[in-house]
Amino acid sequence: MRTVYVNGDYLPENEATVSIFDRGFLFADGIYEVTTVVDGKLIGFDGHIKRLQRSADELKMNIKVDEPEMLEIHRELVKRNNLDQGMIYLQYTRGNPGDRDFAFPPEDTKPTLVMFTQEKKVVGTAVEENGLKVVTLEDLRWGRRDIKTVQLLYPSLAKMEAKARGADDAWMVQDGFVTEGTSNNAYIVKDGTIITRHLSNDILHGITRKSILACAQLLQMKVEERPFTVDEAYAADEAFATSASGFANPIVEIDGKKVGSGKPGEVSAKLRELYIEENMKAAV
Repeated sequence: MRTVYVNGDYLPENEATVSIFDRGFLFADGIYEVTTVVDGKLIGFDGHIKRLQRSADELKMNIKVDEPEMLEIHRELVKRNNLDQGMIYLQYTRGNPGDRDFAFPPEDTKPTLVMFTQEKKVVGTAVEENGLKVVTLEDLRWGRRDIKTVQLLYPSLAKMEAKARGADDAWMVQDGFVTEGTSNNAYIVKDGTIITRHLSNDILHGITRKSILACAQLLQMKVEERPFTVDEAYAADEAFATSASGFANPIVEIDGKKVGSGKPGEVSAKLRELYIEENMKAAV
Protein backbone atom coordinates (compact mmCIF):
# COMPACT_ATOMS: atom_id res chain seq x y z
CA MET A 1 0.00 0.00 0.00
CA ARG A 2 1.27 3.44 -0.92
CA THR A 3 2.24 6.09 1.56
CA VAL A 4 0.84 9.49 0.60
CA TYR A 5 1.25 13.00 1.98
CA VAL A 6 -1.64 15.15 3.24
CA ASN A 7 -1.10 18.49 4.96
CA GLY A 8 2.04 17.57 6.85
CA ASP A 9 1.30 13.89 7.48
CA TYR A 10 2.53 10.73 5.77
CA LEU A 11 -0.37 8.27 5.70
CA PRO A 12 -1.42 4.96 4.15
CA GLU A 13 -3.46 5.87 1.08
CA ASN A 14 -6.65 4.34 2.52
CA GLU A 15 -6.45 6.68 5.53
CA ALA A 16 -5.92 9.90 3.56
CA THR A 17 -8.85 12.34 3.55
CA VAL A 18 -9.66 15.88 2.42
CA SER A 19 -12.69 17.92 3.53
CA ILE A 20 -15.81 17.93 1.36
CA PHE A 21 -15.64 21.73 1.66
CA ASP A 22 -12.21 21.92 0.06
CA ARG A 23 -12.31 24.36 -2.86
CA GLY A 24 -10.32 21.98 -5.03
CA PHE A 25 -13.26 19.57 -4.81
CA LEU A 26 -16.04 22.17 -5.10
CA PHE A 27 -14.58 24.62 -7.64
CA ALA A 28 -11.49 22.95 -9.16
CA ASP A 29 -9.75 25.79 -7.34
CA GLY A 30 -6.38 24.11 -7.29
CA ILE A 31 -3.06 23.78 -9.07
CA TYR A 32 -0.78 20.81 -9.59
CA GLU A 33 2.57 19.55 -10.81
CA VAL A 34 3.86 16.13 -11.81
CA THR A 35 7.55 15.36 -11.38
CA THR A 36 9.05 12.29 -13.04
CA VAL A 37 11.26 9.87 -11.13
CA VAL A 38 13.99 7.85 -12.86
CA ASP A 39 16.34 5.60 -10.89
CA GLY A 40 14.82 7.05 -7.72
CA LYS A 41 15.78 10.60 -8.69
CA LEU A 42 13.64 13.63 -9.56
CA ILE A 43 13.76 15.03 -13.10
CA GLY A 44 13.36 18.79 -13.61
CA PHE A 45 12.31 19.38 -10.00
CA ASP A 46 13.38 23.04 -9.82
CA GLY A 47 11.38 23.96 -12.92
CA HIS A 48 8.24 22.28 -11.64
CA ILE A 49 8.40 24.04 -8.28
CA LYS A 50 8.97 27.44 -9.89
CA ARG A 51 5.99 26.88 -12.20
CA LEU A 52 3.89 25.86 -9.19
CA GLN A 53 4.62 29.21 -7.57
CA ARG A 54 3.80 31.02 -10.82
CA SER A 55 0.44 29.23 -11.04
CA ALA A 56 -0.32 30.18 -7.43
CA ASP A 57 0.58 33.81 -8.07
CA GLU A 58 -1.55 33.98 -11.24
CA LEU A 59 -4.57 32.69 -9.30
CA LYS A 60 -3.86 34.95 -6.31
CA MET A 61 -3.48 31.94 -4.03
CA ASN A 62 -1.90 32.73 -0.70
CA ILE A 63 0.85 30.14 -1.18
CA LYS A 64 4.56 30.63 -0.74
CA VAL A 65 6.25 27.48 -1.97
CA ASP A 66 9.21 26.42 0.16
CA GLU A 67 11.43 24.62 -2.35
CA PRO A 68 13.71 22.85 0.19
CA GLU A 69 10.65 21.59 2.08
CA MET A 70 9.04 20.41 -1.15
CA LEU A 71 12.21 18.58 -2.13
CA GLU A 72 12.35 16.88 1.26
CA ILE A 73 8.74 15.67 0.94
CA HIS A 74 9.30 14.40 -2.61
CA ARG A 75 12.41 12.50 -1.56
CA GLU A 76 10.65 11.03 1.45
CA LEU A 77 7.79 9.78 -0.72
CA VAL A 78 10.27 8.20 -3.14
CA LYS A 79 11.98 6.50 -0.20
CA ARG A 80 8.83 5.32 1.60
CA ASN A 81 7.34 3.92 -1.60
CA ASN A 82 10.59 2.50 -2.94
CA LEU A 83 9.90 4.28 -6.25
CA ASP A 84 12.38 3.59 -9.03
CA GLN A 85 10.47 4.84 -12.09
CA GLY A 86 7.27 6.82 -12.08
CA MET A 87 5.87 10.13 -10.97
CA ILE A 88 5.03 12.23 -7.95
CA TYR A 89 1.76 14.13 -8.21
CA LEU A 90 1.44 17.32 -6.14
CA GLN A 91 -1.78 19.29 -5.68
CA TYR A 92 -2.34 22.57 -3.87
CA THR A 93 -5.83 24.01 -3.36
CA ARG A 94 -7.13 27.21 -1.82
CA GLY A 95 -8.19 25.11 1.12
CA ASN A 96 -11.27 24.49 3.22
CA PRO A 97 -13.21 27.65 4.18
CA GLY A 98 -15.80 25.61 6.11
CA ASP A 99 -18.60 26.23 3.63
CA ARG A 100 -19.28 26.70 -0.09
CA ASP A 101 -18.98 30.23 -1.44
CA PHE A 102 -17.90 31.53 -4.85
CA ALA A 103 -15.96 34.31 -3.13
CA PHE A 104 -12.42 33.45 -2.09
CA PRO A 105 -12.05 32.53 1.59
CA PRO A 106 -10.13 34.74 4.05
CA GLU A 107 -6.41 35.02 3.24
CA ASP A 108 -5.46 33.15 6.40
CA THR A 109 -7.34 30.02 5.23
CA LYS A 110 -4.84 27.17 5.23
CA PRO A 111 -4.24 25.73 1.76
CA THR A 112 -4.49 21.99 1.17
CA LEU A 113 -1.37 20.18 0.01
CA VAL A 114 -1.47 16.54 -1.08
CA MET A 115 1.13 14.39 -2.84
CA PHE A 116 1.28 10.79 -3.97
CA THR A 117 3.43 8.52 -6.10
CA GLN A 118 2.53 6.51 -9.18
CA GLU A 119 4.67 3.72 -10.55
CA LYS A 120 5.11 3.96 -14.32
CA LYS A 121 7.79 2.85 -16.73
CA VAL A 122 9.13 6.00 -18.39
CA VAL A 123 12.40 4.76 -19.89
CA GLY A 124 12.43 1.95 -22.44
CA THR A 125 8.69 2.08 -23.19
CA ALA A 126 6.73 0.56 -26.07
CA VAL A 127 5.81 4.08 -27.20
CA GLU A 128 9.43 4.76 -28.10
CA GLU A 129 9.28 1.84 -30.56
CA ASN A 130 5.71 2.13 -31.82
CA GLY A 131 4.74 5.79 -31.47
CA LEU A 132 1.31 7.24 -30.74
CA LYS A 133 -1.79 7.92 -32.82
CA VAL A 134 -3.67 11.18 -32.27
CA VAL A 135 -6.87 12.79 -33.50
CA THR A 136 -7.62 16.50 -33.70
CA LEU A 137 -10.45 18.09 -31.72
CA GLU A 138 -11.65 21.63 -31.15
CA ASP A 139 -9.97 23.23 -28.13
CA LEU A 140 -12.79 24.13 -25.74
CA ARG A 141 -10.70 24.80 -22.62
CA TRP A 142 -10.65 28.12 -20.76
CA GLY A 143 -8.31 30.86 -21.95
CA ARG A 144 -5.58 30.58 -19.28
CA ARG A 145 -3.98 27.29 -20.25
CA ASP A 146 -0.62 28.61 -19.09
CA ILE A 147 -1.79 28.12 -15.50
CA LYS A 148 -1.52 24.47 -14.46
CA THR A 149 -4.90 24.09 -12.78
CA VAL A 150 -6.81 20.93 -11.90
CA GLN A 151 -9.56 21.92 -14.36
CA LEU A 152 -8.92 18.88 -16.55
CA LEU A 153 -12.42 17.73 -17.50
CA TYR A 154 -12.21 18.76 -21.15
CA PRO A 155 -8.78 17.17 -21.69
CA SER A 156 -10.23 14.02 -20.10
CA LEU A 157 -13.21 14.12 -22.48
CA ALA A 158 -10.82 14.67 -25.40
CA LYS A 159 -8.71 11.71 -24.34
CA MET A 160 -11.81 9.49 -24.23
CA GLU A 161 -12.95 10.72 -27.64
CA ALA A 162 -9.52 9.85 -29.01
CA LYS A 163 -9.78 6.35 -27.57
CA ALA A 164 -13.27 5.95 -29.05
CA ARG A 165 -11.74 6.72 -32.44
CA GLY A 166 -9.02 4.13 -31.99
CA ALA A 167 -6.27 6.64 -31.14
CA ASP A 168 -4.08 7.24 -28.10
CA ASP A 169 -4.52 10.97 -27.59
CA ALA A 170 -5.94 14.18 -29.01
CA TRP A 171 -4.30 17.32 -30.33
CA MET A 172 -6.53 20.30 -29.71
CA VAL A 173 -7.15 22.91 -32.38
CA GLN A 174 -8.05 26.60 -32.14
CA ASP A 175 -8.88 28.62 -35.28
CA GLY A 176 -7.31 25.92 -37.44
CA PHE A 177 -4.04 25.84 -35.51
CA VAL A 178 -2.88 23.10 -33.14
CA THR A 179 -2.50 24.31 -29.55
CA GLU A 180 -1.31 21.20 -27.66
CA GLY A 181 -2.22 17.68 -26.61
CA THR A 182 -4.43 16.75 -23.69
CA SER A 183 -1.41 16.63 -21.37
CA ASN A 184 1.55 17.49 -23.58
CA ASN A 185 3.06 20.04 -25.93
CA ALA A 186 2.87 19.35 -29.68
CA TYR A 187 5.56 19.51 -32.39
CA ILE A 188 6.02 18.75 -36.06
CA VAL A 189 9.21 18.44 -38.11
CA LYS A 190 9.37 19.62 -41.72
CA ASP A 191 12.52 19.66 -43.85
CA GLY A 192 14.66 19.34 -40.73
CA THR A 193 12.96 22.20 -38.86
CA ILE A 194 11.17 21.62 -35.55
CA ILE A 195 7.95 23.66 -35.34
CA THR A 196 6.04 24.18 -32.10
CA ARG A 197 3.60 26.81 -30.87
CA HIS A 198 5.14 29.81 -29.13
CA LEU A 199 4.55 30.46 -25.43
CA SER A 200 1.39 32.39 -24.58
CA ASN A 201 -1.79 31.97 -22.55
CA ASP A 202 -2.90 29.39 -25.15
CA ILE A 203 -0.59 26.58 -24.00
CA LEU A 204 1.09 25.27 -20.89
CA HIS A 205 4.66 26.47 -20.50
CA GLY A 206 6.06 22.95 -20.39
CA ILE A 207 9.10 22.23 -18.25
CA THR A 208 9.96 19.35 -20.57
CA ARG A 209 9.28 21.62 -23.57
CA LYS A 210 11.90 24.07 -22.36
CA SER A 211 14.44 21.29 -21.82
CA ILE A 212 13.74 19.62 -25.17
CA LEU A 213 14.24 22.91 -27.02
CA ALA A 214 17.53 23.35 -25.17
CA CYS A 215 18.51 19.87 -26.39
CA ALA A 216 17.56 20.86 -29.94
CA GLN A 217 19.91 23.82 -29.64
CA LEU A 218 22.72 21.55 -28.42
CA LEU A 219 22.11 19.32 -31.43
CA GLN A 220 22.12 22.41 -33.68
CA MET A 221 18.59 21.70 -34.90
CA LYS A 222 16.55 24.55 -36.36
CA VAL A 223 13.46 25.51 -34.33
CA GLU A 224 10.51 27.74 -35.25
CA GLU A 225 8.20 28.73 -32.40
CA ARG A 226 4.93 29.51 -34.15
CA PRO A 227 1.44 28.05 -34.56
CA PHE A 228 1.10 25.31 -37.16
CA THR A 229 -2.06 24.18 -38.92
CA VAL A 230 -3.64 20.76 -38.98
CA ASP A 231 -2.79 20.54 -42.70
CA GLU A 232 0.85 21.25 -41.87
CA ALA A 233 0.73 18.43 -39.35
CA TYR A 234 -0.67 16.05 -41.97
CA ALA A 235 2.18 16.98 -44.32
CA ALA A 236 4.95 16.83 -41.69
CA ASP A 237 7.95 14.54 -41.99
CA GLU A 238 7.71 13.74 -38.31
CA ALA A 239 5.70 14.71 -35.23
CA PHE A 240 6.11 14.27 -31.50
CA ALA A 241 4.81 15.40 -28.12
CA THR A 242 6.64 16.29 -24.92
CA SER A 243 5.60 15.87 -21.31
CA ALA A 244 7.15 15.17 -17.92
CA SER A 245 6.37 11.46 -18.07
CA GLY A 246 6.68 10.99 -21.83
CA PHE A 247 9.83 13.03 -22.54
CA ALA A 248 9.61 13.13 -26.39
CA ASN A 249 6.99 10.67 -27.63
CA PRO A 250 6.81 10.11 -31.41
CA ILE A 251 3.46 10.67 -33.16
CA VAL A 252 3.02 8.31 -36.12
CA GLU A 253 -0.58 9.02 -37.14
CA ILE A 254 -2.89 12.05 -37.09
CA ASP A 255 -6.59 11.65 -37.89
CA GLY A 256 -5.89 8.30 -39.51
CA LYS A 257 -3.17 9.72 -41.76
CA LYS A 258 0.40 8.48 -41.46
CA VAL A 259 2.96 11.05 -40.40
CA GLY A 260 5.95 10.69 -42.71
CA SER A 261 6.82 7.01 -42.95
CA GLY A 262 4.31 6.14 -40.27
CA LYS A 263 7.13 5.14 -37.92
CA PRO A 264 8.90 7.01 -35.07
CA GLY A 265 11.29 9.58 -36.50
CA GLU A 266 14.96 10.28 -35.92
CA VAL A 267 14.51 13.81 -34.52
CA SER A 268 12.35 12.78 -31.58
CA ALA A 269 14.61 9.80 -30.89
CA LYS A 270 17.72 11.99 -30.75
CA LEU A 271 15.99 14.58 -28.58
CA ARG A 272 14.69 11.94 -26.19
CA GLU A 273 18.12 10.35 -25.84
CA LEU A 274 19.85 13.66 -25.14
CA TYR A 275 17.04 14.81 -22.83
CA ILE A 276 17.44 11.73 -20.61
CA GLU A 277 21.22 12.04 -20.64
CA GLU A 278 21.25 15.73 -19.72
CA ASN A 279 18.47 15.59 -17.15
CA MET A 280 19.87 12.57 -15.33
CA LYS A 281 23.02 14.61 -14.77
CA ALA A 282 20.93 17.24 -12.99
CA ALA A 283 18.48 14.87 -11.26
CA VAL A 284 18.11 15.26 -7.49
